[in-house]
Amino acid sequence: MPIAGSKTSCRGDSAKRQASINRVAAKRLQPKPGERVLDVGCGSGATTFAFARAVAPDGFALGLDVSDPMLSQARAFAPKGLPLDFVLADATVHPFEPASFDLLASRFGVMFFADPIASFTNLRRALKPTGRLAFACWREPKENPWMMAPLMAVYKHVPKMPPVGPEEPGPFAFASEERVTRILKGAGFVDVAMEPHNLAMDVAIGGGLDAAVEGSLQIGPASRALQGHPPETYAAAKASIREMLAPFMKGQSVALPGAIWIVTAKAA
Repeated sequence: MPIAGSKTSCRGDSAKRQASINRVAAKRLQPKPGERVLDVGCGSGATTFAFARAVAPDGFALGLDVSDPMLSQARAFAPKGLPLDFVLADATVHPFEPASFDLLASRFGVMFFADPIASFTNLRRALKPTGRLAFACWREPKENPWMMAPLMAVYKHVPKMPPVGPEEPGPFAFASEERVTRILKGAGFVDVAMEPHNLAMDVAIGGGLDAAVEGSLQIGPASRALQGHPPETYAAAKASIREMLAPFMKGQSVALPGAIWIVTAKAA
């Protein structure tokens, strides 16, 4: 029952591309000095570093992930002196110390829970009675052309992937407001709220059209759709992605629309 790690569409993304998302999320996460923060799906640790800075010197941030290579990067690049640690664990079953965290946070690290109610129930037990939850997740695929437009270009050359069911883990598993609310209330959370935000996602990360094309081929659904196909198919799909992205180029940026939810709730 993994948390986000091997399949998410953004975990390989750079910190620069995530900057606008971080600014939106920060307004709702609001870690305070002295608090203890649990960062679920922390990846290579950038969010955990930020939490640790916010709660220092008397607080603490724990980054949790199922990817050992990413956690190795996090440990290697962790700034010295920050109050933080990392753990390789499954959020669904990890024996957290009960009522030990003030804030449960995640940036796209919860959509891959196989049993989300069980996962959030276990995580809620780790929160103090006054604890709070805040995480970011993607809205509907049609509202995220930055991921879906390259995929449509690839589909000119390869068969469509099997559709993902509305209850199955995946990048858009928490797109439904009704489903997220049902899951969190089922796990015991209260005062669930979901705030929509629209963003411009620079798929080039400031690197121009070539970088945008390569980025689309390295992560996300377009990359998955091309897995196992021969080089000539890959080359044809790459050309189609380039043709599709070119009209969006402005300077060295190639920005397409993105859409997220900022989800908040209380432990009790």
